[in-house]
Amino acid sequence: MKEALIKFYSPALNLEIQTLVIGHAGLPFVIFPTSMGKHNENRDFKLIEAAAWFIDNGFVKIYCPDGIDEISWYNSSVHPSARAYNHVCYDRMLHEELVPEIKQDSGFSKIGVAGCSFGGYHAANYAFKHPEDVSHLYAMGAAFDIRKRVEGYYDDNVYFNNPVDFLPHASNPYLWEMKIALGTAEGDFCKDATIDMSQILSAKGIEHWLDVRPSGGHDWPIWREMFPTYLAQR
Repeated sequence: MKEALIKFYSPALNLEIQTLVIGHAGLPFVIFPTSMGKHNENRDFKLIEAAAWFIDNGFVKIYCPDGIDEISWYNSSVHPSARAYNHVCYDRMLHEELVPEIKQDSGFSKIGVAGCSFGGYHAANYAFKHPEDVSHLYAMGAAFDIRKRVEGYYDDNVYFNNPVDFLPHASNPYLWEMKIALGTAEGDFCKDATIDMSQILSAKGIEHWLDVRPSGGHDWPIWREMFPTYLAQR
């Protein structure tokens, strides 16, 4: 598989961001790392290898950006308002800087987003906030409620980055065009959160696939099974 590491300075974050790009053609997929992970994580844990057939045959091209959880939602050294604001800056980086470059690079007008565990939160949050950008969402073993990371604090930046809060009231018509898979397993401690998200989508009449695997837990082996299965249904 063709592989390149792209580095760019993000004005939104005032940081350098690295993005691992894998593949040569196809629908661009942004795959987010798990909590406090970086651009190399999904490759190192072989999620990319699980999708090798789709990459090698030019059906998808993968973009794995750095996460910044260590300065946002997981940064217990700053006030929760700062955590939420830092995530807003990350969302701006994605929406205003990285995703437009991916669209130009790939020639596609929309992207797919995916992630495992907390990466699934990032994928879902971006997709539901910016559905005009997103054609496919695959969230595997994801939690969707960010309130546990802000210790009771609440403001607009929390609300508009907490899918279980803002999605029930969202009305962007592109939400109903997205192809969505929510993956979990009987032994996954995020199973209830995934089922709850499925119920929110069902209440809005948004079609999706709730995939509850009869075995497996909250770990990479089941996510490596899920990802190529979802790509095959794209």
